[in-house]
Amino acid sequence: MSHSHPRLQRLRDDHAPALLAFERENRAYFAASVPDRGDLYFTRFDERHADLLAEQAAGLHHFHVLVSDAGAVLGRVNLVDVADGSAELGYRMAERAAGRGLATSAVGEVCALAAAEYGLASLRAVTTLDNAGSRAVLARTGFTPAGEIELDGRPGLRFVRAL
Repeated sequence: MSHSHPRLQRLRDDHAPALLAFERENRAYFAASVPDRGDLYFTRFDERHADLLAEQAAGLHHFHVLVSDAGAVLGRVNLVDVADGSAELGYRMAERAAGRGLATSAVGEVCALAAAEYGLASLRAVTTLDNAGSRAVLARTGFTPAGEIELDGRPGLRFVRAL
């Protein structure tokens, strides 16, 4: 069995088909832990993808996809709402990619990019209290809890990381 090495790539226009497949295939899986994106997300995906790329080009966000050797999207790691040297980290991994340390390595890589490429000084993140996997990834990548919040009506935590 060959060892594949998924690559982190900055989101591009040609990622759209693989990204849509990723979101469709994992829709139920994601909905178990975070609010569902809704049907409109899927029916207007191409339009939304173009909007995201325009916002990325303007420096508002930095979007990344984790891509397998075969070109499939295995995860997303995004830095959104860039302002004042800070951004919010968000990520989601495919169900078939879970438990392999991919989220931890991809988040670590994006933290490095945030400092070296994007000139950011700090990152923040949020997760629900019951999302043990997400909390573990944040802990392993240098984030520290910074207070309790409510996230979609559920108890959650804020995290911060200086870069």
